[in-house]
Amino acid sequence: MYDCIIVGAGPAGGSAAYHLAKRGRSVLVLEKASLPRYKPCGGGVSPQVAQWFDFDFTPAISLKVNALQFTWNMGDTVDAHLETIEPIWMVRRDVFDHFLIQQAQQQGAELKDGLEVTGITFQGDQWRVNTAQGTMSGRYLIAADGAKGPMAKWLGFNNRKRQLAGALEAEAPIENPASTVNFEFGMVKNGYIWNFPKADGYSIGIGTFRGGGGAQDFKAILSHYAQMFDVNLSTCQQHGHPICLWNGQQPLHTQNAILAGEAACVVDPFTAEGIRPSIFSGIKAAEAIDQAVGGNDNALAQYTDVMNREWGEEMVWAQRLAAIFYRIPSVGYKLGVKRPSSPERMAKILCGELRYSDVANRALKRLSAGLIQG
Repeated sequence: MYDCIIVGAGPAGGSAAYHLAKRGRSVLVLEKASLPRYKPCGGGVSPQVAQWFDFDFTPAISLKVNALQFTWNMGDTVDAHLETIEPIWMVRRDVFDHFLIQQAQQQGAELKDGLEVTGITFQGDQWRVNTAQGTMSGRYLIAADGAKGPMAKWLGFNNRKRQLAGALEAEAPIENPASTVNFEFGMVKNGYIWNFPKADGYSIGIGTFRGGGGAQDFKAILSHYAQMFDVNLSTCQQHGHPICLWNGQQPLHTQNAILAGEAACVVDPFTAEGIRPSIFSGIKAAEAIDQAVGGNDNALAQYTDVMNREWGEEMVWAQRLAAIFYRIPSVGYKLGVKRPSSPERMAKILCGELRYSDVANRALKRLSAGLIQG
């Protein structure tokens, strides 16, 4: 009998496992893949997450960058140098996720990877989690199995408020890659293309985050874009994956169980940033489970309140910006990205040094006025 069983070893699951185990709770993490495992993801991480842990993330960071470049149809370039406290981290998810789980194991958490959960039942006062290796029991359950995982449905969350987005990504090994993050806005509808450098290559991807991308040939667009960096994607394996964007306040708890990470639809609807909010949700889930084990009957409901307030209220502003910016991105690029202060402000939002609510009102008025004039 564990205090908590966590399904999923991504940033949410690893963070929850670390903080629960550090509090002395017995924790089992179940992961269907064998770690370390490849995970399609740009791999940009806000250095803000370092404040939430008491260990050094350096071994899990591939590269730190403080240079951004924005383009419109591979031209009309805007370059920005970030004057942030700490540069943005570039990570490979196989390394980063495994590192986080290893820190949790050092605190006493147990890991069973390469083991898929096949079903769950609540009996008496505990969850029974079925796997090919038998049934494990836990007083509480954290569902952190991502956008495609079955846990949310098994727990009865059949009508989650979420906006499904899609992404296609390729890993391109390159010697001495340029250490600049690139965002391209003119080549894809309702989204953008990115190139996130790593120490030994690029993560090049394309995503649509608002209303879908229509009938676009993502592979052809991505291949054309990659040529800007002398990359031939025909030699690179490409991976498509769904993204669960935040789409409004909703319950994130049920009987002795919590949703965290993309299972809780925490991804930023404007930037599609997912690692930082997933880690945040995992930490808050751990706090709630710890309090529940300690006898607080309202702890899980408080988790829902915290996520809806501390993350969800910010995402209301992100949704509003996304609705206007991606409606006519050419105007958004001209009046938003090309403003001298905008790249720095967006970087500070990604790094946790600014909140959307600090800048969104003025940005929305400017973008709205531009749409009306256009």
